[in-house]
Amino acid sequence: MLTETGVAGCPHSYFRQQDIAEWAQDWGVAPQQASDDVQFDRAYVAAMRRAGANETGIFGLRLMWVSVSEASRRLDNIAGGKADVAARLEETFGKTLYIYLSRVDKVAQAVSLIRAQQSGLWHMGSDGSVLEGGEVLQPIAYDADRIRQVLKELEEDDASWTDFFQSRAIEPLRLTYETMSANPRLDLANVLSALGRDPQIANATTIRTAKLADGTSGDWVARYREESLQSL
Repeated sequence: MLTETGVAGCPHSYFRQQDIAEWAQDWGVAPQQASDDVQFDRAYVAAMRRAGANETGIFGLRLMWVSVSEASRRLDNIAGGKADVAARLEETFGKTLYIYLSRVDKVAQAVSLIRAQQSGLWHMGSDGSVLEGGEVLQPIAYDADRIRQVLKELEEDDASWTDFFQSRAIEPLRLTYETMSANPRLDLANVLSALGRDPQIANATTIRTAKLADGTSGDWVARYREESLQSL
């Protein structure tokens, strides 16, 4: 949605380790020669800054907890020494607004992630088209053990972010999946306002994604909760 506004950068998971080679290729950055290739990291981050700003004056970055260490390692490599990752982010990209998007219903979040992993469908357009994933869906199956494992990982990630903010006295702009999915333009307006952009732009912004959750998702969530209560 931020990209769609045309005034708030183009945030992506640029530090996701699995995608770095593909981003580099898209941007014309020479391939990485070693894990500590400082020339690559410099060129990559420079290209990232251009892509993430998208000529709007605001750089956007989506950072999952699993990618924080990757961001820290690469920015330290460029600087030639170690420093706190929050300091490195601000040093590299400028004054930083942290937008902390979480999901209250962690069981539903775990189910959503597992269904995407199993089916291969990650994002769907509001018109029903596939935005990310295979055109042919793979079979899905309820797996309580996998839900339990993913739920634990999601809770640990949330705890890590909580510690990250508290230990640095950072107060992020807090959003939840539940409120965003119910009224995406309202949350978008709040983000634009926090960024110093006109919040009214949100009213004219097209919402191009659709929720993937369906009756099957709800059944899995209910089944997992019932089984968890029975095991107590």
